[in-house]
Amino acid sequence: MCERVGERPVIGAAAVSGEAGTAPLGERAVEALLSLSGRTLPLLRQWVGSEPDHGVARALLALATGDHWDEAVLKEQLVIAHRDARAAGEREASLVYGVFLHTHRQYRLTADHLVGHFARWPADELAGLLLGAFSSCGDDAYRAHGDALVEEQAALAGPDSWPWTSWLAAARAEQGRVREAHGLAGRALALHPRSGVAAHALAHAEHELGAGPDGSGFLDEWLRADPHAVQSRHLNWHAALQSLACGDFPDARRRADAALARTDVGMRAATNWRLLLAGQSPAGRSDPDQVRELLAAPGGMAEVFHTFNLALALAVEAATDDLYVLARRAAADERADYREVLAPVVRALAEITAGRPRAAVELLSGLGEEVERIGGVRVEREIVQDTLARALVDAGDHTRAAGLLHHRTTTRRHHTYEDLLLAARAPAATVGV
Repeated sequence: MCERVGERPVIGAAAVSGEAGTAPLGERAVEALLSLSGRTLPLLRQWVGSEPDHGVARALLALATGDHWDEAVLKEQLVIAHRDARAAGEREASLVYGVFLHTHRQYRLTADHLVGHFARWPADELAGLLLGAFSSCGDDAYRAHGDALVEEQAALAGPDSWPWTSWLAAARAEQGRVREAHGLAGRALALHPRSGVAAHALAHAEHELGAGPDGSGFLDEWLRADPHAVQSRHLNWHAALQSLACGDFPDARRRADAALARTDVGMRAATNWRLLLAGQSPAGRSDPDQVRELLAAPGGMAEVFHTFNLALALAVEAATDDLYVLARRAAADERADYREVLAPVVRALAEITAGRPRAAVELLSGLGEEVERIGGVRVEREIVQDTLARALVDAGDHTRAAGLLHHRTTTRRHHTYEDLLLAARAPAATVGV
C-alpha cells in the first residue's frame, strides 16, 4: 500500500510488488486497463483469445489499440463486439456502442451517450474509460459538463473507488484545485498504488506545487515497478519538468534524450523550448524536415494543440521562416481557434526567434484566457505564459514579467526555472539560436 509522508504518497516495497493474485483473467485485464498498466495489451489479447464471443473484451481491446488499426478492421471488430455484447445485456451493448463512437473520434456523440449511460448504470468504471471525450470535444460547455459528471459519479461510487477517485483527482488538477487534486491522488494511490491516472494527476498537482526532486523521485519509483506502463514516456516528461523546476538541467536533458522517442516531437519540443527560454542548452533536437513532413501530411493540422507542438519544435530550431509560413496558414484557416489563438502564438514564436521580443509581447499580451483554446492541459499551455514572460524581460519590462509569474514564484516550492525566466541576459543569448 501507499504510505503517507507529509502531504505526498510514497510507494513502499509492498506496493511495487505487482502481485497479480488469482483473479479471473477478465478481472485482471480490466484492472490493468484501468491502471494504464504495461500488462494491459497482453492481458486483453489473452482475454479475447480465451473468450472470443465476449463483446466487451473485444471492444476494450479495440479501445486500447484502435489507433493502430485500419479503419475497416476497427469497424469490423466493433460490429462483432456489439453483436456479442447485445447477447450479454443492455449495459454491455451500451458500453460497446460508446467505444465505437469514441474510437471513431465522435467525441460529442460519445459524451452525449455517456450521460445517458451513467443515468442507467451509475459509476460504471468501464464507461469511465471514455470520459476523455468531454475534453476532446473542444467545447467549454462539454468540458464543464464532463467535470460535473465526474464529480457526481465519484460521489456515487464512494471514496473507496480508486478509479473514480483517480478521475476526480485528474479533473481537480485541470481545474487548478491543486491541493484537492493532490489529496485525492494520494487517496487513490493508497487504495491502489498502480493507478496510472492517479500517478498522472499527482504529477500535475506537484508541477503546480513545484515539488522538484520529490516529484521526479516519486515518478521514478512508480515507473520502476512497471517501466512499460502506458504513460511511461509522458511521466518521464513530467519528471523532466520537475528537474527544470529545481534547476537540474542535465537531468531534464537526460530524460528528454533517454525517455522520449523520436516520435515524441511535442514533449521533446516542450522540454527544449523551456530550456532555451531559461537560457540553457537543449537536449537532442528534432529534425526540422521531420516537422515539416508532419505539418504537410494529411491531418498534419487537424488538431490545434498538435499544430502548436509542431510550432514549438520549429521554434527550438529557430526556423523563423517556417514559423511565419505556419502563422499565415493558421491566420487563413476557417477554424476560429486557429485564426484567433494559434496564429498569434505561432507568429510570436517567429518574432522571438528573429530577436524581436517586443513584437512577441504585443501578440501574446492580448490573448489572456483565450490561450485555453489552443488545447492541451494547464501544464502544457503554461509554456505560452513562459514565452510571454521571457519576451517581456528581453523587451526590458521586468516588472510586468515578474507580475505575470508572481503566483508561481510565491506558491511553488522549487522555482529556479521561473527565476531564470525573469533573469535579464545579453541579446546574443536569444532563444532558438
